[in-house]
Amino acid sequence: MNTAGHSEATARRGLELTPFRGLRYDPDRVGSLAAVTSPPYDVVVRPDGLHHLQSNDPHNIVRLILPQATSPAARNEQAAATLHRWLAEGVLAADPVPGLYVYEQRDGAGMLQRGIIGALRVSDPADQVVLPHEDVMPHVVADRAALMRATSANLEPLLLTYRGNGTAADTTTVVERTAGQEPLLSTTTEDGYSHRLWSITDPADLARIQSDLARHQALIADGHHRWATYRRLRAEHGSPSPWDYGLVLLVDTARYPLRVRAIHRLLHGLPVADALASLDGLFRVRRLDGPLPEALEVLADAACAGNAFLLAGDGAFHLVDRPDPDLLARTIPADRPAAWRTLDATVLHATLLPHVWHIPENDPTRIAYIHDTAATVRKAERDGGTAVLMHPIREEVVRDLARQGVTMPRKSTSFGPKPASGLVLRTLEL
Repeated sequence: MNTAGHSEATARRGLELTPFRGLRYDPDRVGSLAAVTSPPYDVVVRPDGLHHLQSNDPHNIVRLILPQATSPAARNEQAAATLHRWLAEGVLAADPVPGLYVYEQRDGAGMLQRGIIGALRVSDPADQVVLPHEDVMPHVVADRAALMRATSANLEPLLLTYRGNGTAADTTTVVERTAGQEPLLSTTTEDGYSHRLWSITDPADLARIQSDLARHQALIADGHHRWATYRRLRAEHGSPSPWDYGLVLLVDTARYPLRVRAIHRLLHGLPVADALASLDGLFRVRRLDGPLPEALEVLADAACAGNAFLLAGDGAFHLVDRPDPDLLARTIPADRPAAWRTLDATVLHATLLPHVWHIPENDPTRIAYIHDTAATVRKAERDGGTAVLMHPIREEVVRDLARQGVTMPRKSTSFGPKPASGLVLRTLEL
């Protein structure tokens, strides 16, 4: 966010980050910290990823964030009972004093990300303190709200970003000094990422961070549905209450830039042959016989020139580009900025899904959203559906639209790396 954005944020109430008593696994009561962690709930590829994580350790966090039972009510009751049992058994324990948490992630390629985990005051989009950039699906918000109500907990942090000025501001100074100390925990997950966590409890450091963040606004990088859930639960409980706050990870992307990746679509019940036949005369279609990495390179080149997608599921890849301008003019709303009208996600959700393939985007039985590219292709081939592979949107486009108050189609972006679930939780009962 630029200098003008900073001055606007200063005039408003900015980010209000509050210490909390984090719930953390007792390493002596679990197989390993890595074995009890998980990606965020919406990244776990079901059922393969879920079963794998459940088998890693009987206390894996997926038993809380993705409980398995015969009905939604039973799932949420099971998660609540599991959480209370783990607390009673000492598997999870609250830290003795409230703090903010420095969280660090590294990979083998030299990527380093650090941020602050805390309880952030929940605000509305009109406040321009936390900026959403994607629409949400009501049924997902309802599902997450029911789980949070049942457990009275924030089980995993959202990923929010803000833009510092690129220098060692107050928050960054405290973060980097803290990262030179002995961590509360250190583990490496099977994806090769190392994770470290520290607690900040010194009143002077806490005040320094809070004063600095109060001058900033944040962009939701990952967790739109959980942020909408926080807002719903705050409204239900009224203020003041513990529901006025929600668990987040805040990263200064001027200091630690995130990666932006695409989220792909899996269309159930639509064979690739039928999907391609529907495009005749509306898009250019070319078959690609190379492997996935080469097909993605072709997609990237095509995306530089205009809207482009890769369809897969029949053992080959099909580049779909050059949409008919008249089709776009008929189907894409004209009352949005040009940057929104020309998004691949906009063309997919405003044109392809409703008008070409006749698939309702709100029907989870017809469309799934998957982060892993190869997994999307495998599932399409196995299930006889169509994988729609997307090219990622540039971060500056996301921020520009968010500042204008324009939300993109749901699941348009995947910022990362995402915080691992299971390293620190927040209960609303402390």
